[in-house]
Amino acid sequence: MAAVNITRVTEFILIGVSDHPELQLPLFFVFLIIYGLTAAGNLGIITLTSVDSQLQTPMYFFLRHLAIINLGDSTVIAPKMLINFLAAKKSTSYYECATQLGGFLVFIVAEIFMLAVMAYDRYVAICNPLMYTVVVSRQVCVLLVSLTYLYGLFTAVVVTSCVFSVSYCSSNVINHFYCDNVPLLALSCSDTFFPQTVVFTSAATNLFFSMSIVLISYCNIVLSILRIRSSEGRKKAFSTCASHMTAVTVFYGTLLFMYLQPQTSHSLDTDKVASVFYTLVIPMLNPMIYSLRNKDVKAALKRTWLKIFSARAGDSPTSLEAGLCE
Repeated sequence: MAAVNITRVTEFILIGVSDHPELQLPLFFVFLIIYGLTAAGNLGIITLTSVDSQLQTPMYFFLRHLAIINLGDSTVIAPKMLINFLAAKKSTSYYECATQLGGFLVFIVAEIFMLAVMAYDRYVAICNPLMYTVVVSRQVCVLLVSLTYLYGLFTAVVVTSCVFSVSYCSSNVINHFYCDNVPLLALSCSDTFFPQTVVFTSAATNLFFSMSIVLISYCNIVLSILRIRSSEGRKKAFSTCASHMTAVTVFYGTLLFMYLQPQTSHSLDTDKVASVFYTLVIPMLNPMIYSLRNKDVKAALKRTWLKIFSARAGDSPTSLEAGLCE
């Protein structure tokens, strides 16, 4: 019996957000603005929480790393996406595709658990304030962040290895704007039961444990806030976690929309819309959420601007601040 001649895939073609030629240039500028705002906002949060002495607390330590994760997540996706809007052939090599999938998984898994870590931090701050500096010490903060990155890396290595362990033959057109595991496995010409099981189990397990930590933390936070007698005290306690609650609601709401759709209405096109949101839009929104809803960040931003202007004008920050308050 003659052997079957199978052509192995060496590159993939990304359809992108839309395959309509007339939309490529407008979409390029839209996503260029989104990525520019994402980079500026997250770099601003990283810089501000690093240089301002009053933001050297566990909450802002975690916020800095959330900004790093958001910046990394969007940077893995956006540059290649922007190039493909202008390219005649929207191709990516086999190994470039594997690298992009791995990078995406590192940051998206790290974000899922960083939000859980931040929820735990708020729980300790509100429910056990006297033990806060002991429970959430510098060493604990570094350990939690390190474990988050290491687990994200571990998940990326395992899932990416499984996705690229199957054979890809003649079909190489990915109905997506980046290399994601679901549209990739849909192209495989070999049995995908094992990698699909790994992908589903990993996603379900990560979401379950991270959401459980967030829900348990916030249930205890709400109960503690309700036990506070003064309305001013309740307002102050709520304000310390309002920004994080907003970010968590937006992020998990998008993921739940994507994974809890009925199979009859589920499609790769709806996945693309959800993916745009949690890979590009949410990383742009998070710095705005934490800046606009957080008095400490706004005050730190004001102090930083005063220092910059005072350095240029040759005045002290104190005299400038006094001049602004007159």
